[in-house]
Amino acid sequence: MPKGFQLSIAPLLMLVLIAEPSLAQRPRTDYRDLQNVVLRELRETNTPGAAIAIVRGGRVIYTKGFGISNVETRSPVTPNMLFRVGSITKMLTATVLVSLSEEGKIALDAPVGDFVEGFDTRLSRLTAHQLLSHSAGIIDYAHTCCAQDESALATQVRAYKDADYFFTEPGRIFSYSNPSYHIAGYIIQELTGKPYADAMDERLFRPLGMTRTTYRPTVAMTFPLSQGHDAAGTAKPTIVRPFVNNVGDWPSGYVYTNVSDLARFAIAFMNGGRIDGKQVLSPSVIATLSTAYVDVPFSWDVPPGFFERARYGHGFFIQEHRGVHLLHHGGTINGFGAFVVIVPEHRFAVIIFANRTGAILSKSLEKALELSLPLKPKLKEPRKQLMPMTLAEMDNYAGTYVNGALKIELLVRNGKLFRKELYPTTIEGGPGRDFEAPVTKVGMNRFAFTPPGETAPAEFVLVPGPSGRPEYLHSFMEAARRIEARQ
Repeated sequence: MPKGFQLSIAPLLMLVLIAEPSLAQRPRTDYRDLQNVVLRELRETNTPGAAIAIVRGGRVIYTKGFGISNVETRSPVTPNMLFRVGSITKMLTATVLVSLSEEGKIALDAPVGDFVEGFDTRLSRLTAHQLLSHSAGIIDYAHTCCAQDESALATQVRAYKDADYFFTEPGRIFSYSNPSYHIAGYIIQELTGKPYADAMDERLFRPLGMTRTTYRPTVAMTFPLSQGHDAAGTAKPTIVRPFVNNVGDWPSGYVYTNVSDLARFAIAFMNGGRIDGKQVLSPSVIATLSTAYVDVPFSWDVPPGFFERARYGHGFFIQEHRGVHLLHHGGTINGFGAFVVIVPEHRFAVIIFANRTGAILSKSLEKALELSLPLKPKLKEPRKQLMPMTLAEMDNYAGTYVNGALKIELLVRNGKLFRKELYPTTIEGGPGRDFEAPVTKVGMNRFAFTPPGETAPAEFVLVPGPSGRPEYLHSFMEAARRIEARQ
């Protein structure tokens, strides 16, 4: 990660530490070590500021703001400050749609077209379960601009055409898809007869006491609000202007919230849907959201880490991490990065927001877990062993793999395997990729390559079909289907 951005932020730190009566006999955790890790990681990642909340036993026991919320005004981050949290929005959308299924307004395993009109033919046959578990076979993309009218969600989803949105058959493989959640939000809107933002507010935010959480920029700007920042390398971070907004994409990644509000969601989630003595969510809704439904192929054969043998439920990644069962989701959107981890068995959660594009602060997150949970010792990552490939083996891998605008070719040249990639734009709307790089084999169906300008290798897996030949190429969270084999 980039280094070099120095901040004198010690005077700006804010701390609220709440003792929990039910845990009175337990030694209070000293989070000073966490503070040091956060400050160091802000410098290492060139991130102006962050906010953290930690929940244990049904109470927020620690909240703190670090650094600055705006590089121009130098105003400090406070725990009540709103951030954009990107794809963490998906767990909120999933919660409301699953709640509507509990009320009998939709069946999660039935075609959505049986309940809501406006879909093209194949899209109408999808189920809510497939949409929420990223197994619908739908491509991935996200807009950054510029539909501002709240009719845009319906207009956008009704314009989706079967020929443009499927890269494979539903139910075949996990592949992260923002449009799947746009559709889910549209379904919420149609089932409730209210704009998506109003339905989310009335059915989730207000009942949980998430009083400052909103999708509407004109509401968010009336509360303390962190600006989002971009930073290239060690260059000074700059404010992202304009503040991006696309109403049609709200259900997948556009919510504004603060760590205190999201902590209330985590408390209710770990307490069977109850908060402040009120039953807000059904326990069966929590159980449905918490169930792991589909494997994340990229997590196969990965050393211990946040994507070790991951599966996906409805709005959550689910896995074991150093002996602890946890649910989590990250989010990134122009100017911001965020991560939330929920550990139901220990009634523990940690929430970290940051105000630079893509900043997840993984070291700080891991430190919070280490200070708070009985984690097993961290295993040393084994050194990658390069595995030789025969020419026949490389020929078997070679072909073209496609997911919407993403096109990846594996080709053989002079006895070596290469990855050629063409992606016109990133899902955040930034500059695309167009490069070719040599490929090495580092595990069973697992491969590595180094993109231009990067020092660390990236990895991908090939997922075999019934014949044993590769059918999909899976990179991190997205799958691309093989459409052409090399002759």
